[in-house]
Amino acid sequence: MSSSVPRLVIAAPASGSGKTTVATGLMAAFAARGLTVSPHKVGPDYIDPGYHALASGRVGRNLDAYLCGPELVGPLFLHGARGCDIAVVEGVMGLFDGAAGEGELASTAHVAKLLRAPVVLVVDASSQSRSVAALVHGFTSWDPEVRVGGVILNKVASDRHEWLLREAMEQVGVPVLGVLRRAPQVDTPSRHLGLVPVAERREEALGAVAAMAAQVSEGCDLDALTRLARGAGGLSCAAWDAAEAVSSPADRPTRSHERPRPRVAVAGGEAFTFSYAEHTELLTAAGAEVVPFDPLRDEELPEGTSGLVIGGGFPEMYVSELSANEPLRKAVAGLAESGAPVAAECAGLLYLCRELDGQPMCGVLDAGARMTQRLTLGYRDAVAVGDSVLAAAGTRMRGHEFHRTAVEPGSGPDPAWGFRSPERRIEGFVRRGVHASYLHTHWASEPGVALRFVERCRTS
Repeated sequence: MSSSVPRLVIAAPASGSGKTTVATGLMAAFAARGLTVSPHKVGPDYIDPGYHALASGRVGRNLDAYLCGPELVGPLFLHGARGCDIAVVEGVMGLFDGAAGEGELASTAHVAKLLRAPVVLVVDASSQSRSVAALVHGFTSWDPEVRVGGVILNKVASDRHEWLLREAMEQVGVPVLGVLRRAPQVDTPSRHLGLVPVAERREEALGAVAAMAAQVSEGCDLDALTRLARGAGGLSCAAWDAAEAVSSPADRPTRSHERPRPRVAVAGGEAFTFSYAEHTELLTAAGAEVVPFDPLRDEELPEGTSGLVIGGGFPEMYVSELSANEPLRKAVAGLAESGAPVAAECAGLLYLCRELDGQPMCGVLDAGARMTQRLTLGYRDAVAVGDSVLAAAGTRMRGHEFHRTAVEPGSGPDPAWGFRSPERRIEGFVRRGVHASYLHTHWASEPGVALRFVERCRTS
């Protein structure tokens, strides 16, 4: 079976070159032309896909060869790109930067090769002229399997600067597909973990995305970019399917039509914005009714809640509001005390603690949390220390940590995970039906997690 969706990978020599501006602007510009655009992000980033969703009108999806394995990159891409006219994939860091100590694994170049997709290199030209040719030559020749189909020159100062850059690029033989001038109106605010999520600044974000679209439409050759995307190779794999992932054809009808559908409440709103779309799809396919709620505003859990998922986000930015919502904090504590399944990642872990920065949280865990100056960031190779509502003891999963907070103690009497790399340590909490950890995981890599969680919701 061979599937082909026109697609581009937007990469750069380094972070800060303008990938997000170009990728988001391209998505919006293509959508304005009437194309159905599939947005994707290389790596574990949760924030950029929110801007991609604004630009394209579709859910932004991640492609992470470390979290999910190289074999799932193509299927997950095709799943997200169903029914689309074109796909835009924003890279991560520099083109060849991947998981530390793992060679090309999970780099933008690796994903581009797995997708057989042409790469558009976004180069920050603000402090160079002729040297840009040497830079581009190096990136185009480093790995012959990576096809750099063109360059977009970003942060160009003037007409003369553009002329000098184009003259230099003629010597490399790589097409210049766009030239973008400095434009502060496309900038998006950042803080301790990157860009401010769309959910916290929707109106401003809409304006920023519109400015990105206008800049890219004016400065880039959209027709040439479309032709390049159509030259992507076919993929010899089938699209990922959540129902197939959690069940065999023999028992799928029984699961979806004859068995009760437990109600799983999933935290959202401004404080809990980090989630992968596939998690909800897997929970639904496993037989759950997924209901969103907002811990900042809702004073009760959804009626009939039998399981709770609290993903990542920025509770530290809303600690006073979360603390002030005492009715919901008590409801969460009561649900956990009843033994119902509760899965909490990172922000969810903080919310379940006794307190965060001195303000009361749910008190489900005998631990305190606080902001720190230290950034904890990186992939982790983890193994489940004991049985929990998510995994049987010994289950191996790969995950990602990304936080500037600390929890004391860092693990309970029954830890959630043992990390095998980059350092050996235990982390997280398993208590009755609660599984709480800093580790972000992608359930598509281990669909049994969703199935096990829903089964526990039925029987708890």
